[in-house]
Amino acid sequence: MTVQTIGEGLAADEGALYARVQQFYAEQVALLDDLRAVEFAATFTEDGVFAPSPSVPAAHGRAAIAAALLAAHERRFRSEEVRRRHWYNMLRVSVRPDGALHTRYYTLVAVTRPWNPVPDIGPSSVVEDLLVLRDGALLTRERRVVPDHLSF
Repeated sequence: MTVQTIGEGLAADEGALYARVQQFYAEQVALLDDLRAVEFAATFTEDGVFAPSPSVPAAHGRAAIAAALLAAHERRFRSEEVRRRHWYNMLRVSVRPDGALHTRYYTLVAVTRPWNPVPDIGPSSVVEDLLVLRDGALLTRERRVVPDHLSF
């Protein structure tokens, strides 16, 4: 894999950079919501880190990220049929001196069950990512999630 920086052109065009990051997240979150754990993990670097909460050990590497995602879903929902939707908003994107991107955004998770048209909302969290460009594709190198109830 070729490690690349975001580049002068894209970094200079803040609108294009922002749109590219938004598109990346739209594709990544669809995999997460569909529980396509291996494909979701592939949106991280091979040595990527996913820390879903300060109270949960971080997963290191794609295989561990996929396994942690499936285990968390099983713990929370067991065999219950649910549809989850992650909503990302208030995205901030900044280019670091090394060419990586630092992002910060809010997320809400809506959980809908077939018998109830009104979703449960929660948790509410702040997410900070470090994104890198590899072979022309954005990948998450590190994700840290802090649920609001743990930030007081």
